[in-house]
Amino acid sequence: MLRAMGKMVFGGFENPKYTAHKSKGDDYEVRTYQTTQWVSTTVSGTEQDEALSTGFRRLFKYIQGNNEKQVKVDMTSPVTCLINPGEGPTCESSFTVSFYLPEEHQAEPPKPSISEIFFENRKEFTVFVRTFGGFANGQNTSEELLKLVESLKRDGMRFKEAPYYRVGYDSPFKLVNRRNEVWLIQEEGKE
Repeated sequence: MLRAMGKMVFGGFENPKYTAHKSKGDDYEVRTYQTTQWVSTTVSGTEQDEALSTGFRRLFKYIQGNNEKQVKVDMTSPVTCLINPGEGPTCESSFTVSFYLPEEHQAEPPKPSISEIFFENRKEFTVFVRTFGGFANGQNTSEELLKLVESLKRDGMRFKEAPYYRVGYDSPFKLVNRRNEVWLIQEEGKE
């Protein structure tokens, strides 16, 4: 627990590997992530921050040893939240919160103890990334997502408008120089 808390405060997390590509604009990045395993949980609701918090707590218990082997798994970053918006402003959305599994657990991760947690094998994929600071919330995440959409449309890039990712790199204890991102998935067949 102390080791995980120390990493959360000071960083040093293992990250999934990606290849950076040249982007047409300087206000976003283009990354291709390698095929990797993630541990995930899906929460339905209308409140993005609440769903993310619920999913995070569920996964944090898993990495702290609430799994079939009672094995502790190192915290990694980023924490991703795949948001599949509902049909309207007050409709339920689906939020899939995920932790990247460290290299040592990629091949054989400890099985979850609860049915709400599952493994996700993410095939190689390319995303457009906009980075922003501060504490992320539903409001500023939506604002940054709109800015990313505008930039991609400006540059003629092909992307899926939904679902999209809200991504965080820092623990809640880190107060300055925070890093958050929004990701839009590149449409297949074109950059």
